[in-house]
Amino acid sequence: MVKLFLQLLFFFAIFPSSLFRLEEHNTTMTITTKAMERGFKLILGSQSMARKRILAEMGYDYTIVTADIDEKAIRTDKPEDLVVALAEAKANEIISKLGGESQFAQDPQPTLLITADTVVVYKGVIREKPTTKEEAREFIKGYSGSHGGVVGSVLVRNLKTGVKRGGWDKAEVYFHEIPEQVIDDLIDDAITYKVAGGLTLEHPLISPFVDSVVGGVDTVMGLPKELTEKFINDVL
Repeated sequence: MVKLFLQLLFFFAIFPSSLFRLEEHNTTMTITTKAMERGFKLILGSQSMARKRILAEMGYDYTIVTADIDEKAIRTDKPEDLVVALAEAKANEIISKLGGESQFAQDPQPTLLITADTVVVYKGVIREKPTTKEEAREFIKGYSGSHGGVVGSVLVRNLKTGVKRGGWDKAEVYFHEIPEQVIDDLIDDAITYKVAGGLTLEHPLISPFVDSVVGGVDTVMGLPKELTEKFINDVL
């Protein structure tokens, strides 16, 4: 069932128009209008296809504004603290890019900003995006016949009131043995270097080797749905 779900997710990643349409100037809107119906505007601070898809599945329309931060400059020992700190840093940079919260104070409707971050934890070590082929190989070979943890954060900030809520969630992903040829092919794929831990579960090369996911698949994909919904309600 997990494999089928992941394969369906990959289909929608390839054909995103089935979930949302693209507007001009880096703006993405979903088909549904849940945010408009509830009387607020929503900004997603991420270009992640998975996060866009998850937010669309939740029924929200949104615009996108991305953060340009040096993630390597933010370091903590605990993965939970790291992903929360990174989501906060992204939010602060986006707010600055938009001219500050004062720009939203007089708006008739509140604008909510969602930022998030994800890391993989393998044998107690935090893994972010691999930067070399050697590192990518080390990461993927480590998962083969083993498992890795995923820690994901979400921060929701009301730009009209300044109220914010944030937190994190965890999941574990267990893998079958991954053949060497598959590992080689993954290392040659550019997406490997754009995701935490070097793997995205909906990738057609890796999804057949996913044994099970303990916890939310949405957390593994980059945006915990339950926390996101809760924090949206909390800041309104």
